[in-house]
Amino acid sequence: MSWSDEQKMRLLFAVRSKGVTDKAVLTAMEKIDRGLFVQGIFADRAYDDTPLPIICGQTISQPSVVGIMTQALEVGPRDKVLELGTGSGYQAAILSQLARRVYTVDRFKRLTQQAQTLFDQLGLTNIITFCTDGSHGLPEHAPFDRIIVTAAAEDPPGPLLAQLRIGGIMVVPVGQSDAVQSLIRVRRTEEGFDYDELLKVRFVPLLEGLGRE
Repeated sequence: MSWSDEQKMRLLFAVRSKGVTDKAVLTAMEKIDRGLFVQGIFADRAYDDTPLPIICGQTISQPSVVGIMTQALEVGPRDKVLELGTGSGYQAAILSQLARRVYTVDRFKRLTQQAQTLFDQLGLTNIITFCTDGSHGLPEHAPFDRIIVTAAAEDPPGPLLAQLRIGGIMVVPVGQSDAVQSLIRVRRTEEGFDYDELLKVRFVPLLEGLGRE
């Protein structure tokens, strides 16, 4: 069953009210039903602007944060995007509406398998899913035009900065603790890297190695 007009309006209103104005991003979020990515006891809250628990101790980000991060990436139709932290697959599905190709990585096999099933159901053929240690990125597929990290690091990870094309953008939560994190946008230039702080956020930590599930 597809989501109702009322559910779409509720979600899009929440996203717009937090400052997401990019029409392409809003259109992408209107096309991708968040309810498909929220299962179990939290399914009835799929259209609320709130993060929700998913399997493997992870979360699906709140829609407004997804919108803000996507807007900050400034994705173009020819861009190759790397996402670290597939999670439910919701963020990758939205990016797939904007980019030429999305490479998404997670350390939990159950998450990548579940997300791939949803991508197949939705016909999102431009998403490539990997179960691997995302802290090192995907050097064999670099460089990337855009990189998005949906887990918090203490600093923007060096291996990921190295895989960002000159002129490219990375959006990453950075912080020393679970309580205080800042969403940072990094632009790579010929001279180095420029940093902008976007807003305060809370994400699960970016960990090395594979998950046990």
